[in-house]
Amino acid sequence: MGNSLGSNLEELQACESHHWYTKFMTECPSGLLTFYEFKRFFGLKNLSDLSNAYVRTMFTTFDMNNDGFIDFMEYVAALSLVLKGGVEQKLRWYFKLYDVDGSGCIDRDELLQIIKSIRAINGNPYNMSAEDFTNMMFDKIDVNGDGELSYEEFMEGIQEDEMLLKMLTESLDLSHIVQKIQGELNTTK
Repeated sequence: MGNSLGSNLEELQACESHHWYTKFMTECPSGLLTFYEFKRFFGLKNLSDLSNAYVRTMFTTFDMNNDGFIDFMEYVAALSLVLKGGVEQKLRWYFKLYDVDGSGCIDRDELLQIIKSIRAINGNPYNMSAEDFTNMMFDKIDVNGDGELSYEEFMEGIQEDEMLLKMLTESLDLSHIVQKIQGELNTTK
């Protein structure tokens, strides 16, 4: 009896994977998603320069081998992170997203730029300016006061502050994009 439940779950996951693959290959028959296709794939049009820069940074974080494309395995990994990733996995991704210059630390300007970009796409549910949010984050988690957030400061600080964790998680929630794709998949079945 337990095996049939596991079997049904595996069949459901295999079916879902097949639909994701079909969607991916329909949108990019070459099997490689370019930045332009990435934006089109997720319905992101007429973006401001700031929003476009954020989407470019997001694309780069999903392009794990840095070849300028997202292949199907990178796509699946990204969706898995968005749909099923744990808090620590998501925080690691957020850190990489915020560390725009790849220095291993997040400075105020990087964080402010990303927060503004995210809000240009997702809105501002907290009625707090991007500057105030950035300052609050640094005040709370820049423990050594050097004006940069190291990976350790970021991971520990966010996990220890429920309000910051909630705010970051909600501001970077991509489920509306995933739901849009799933809706398209359901209409093509």
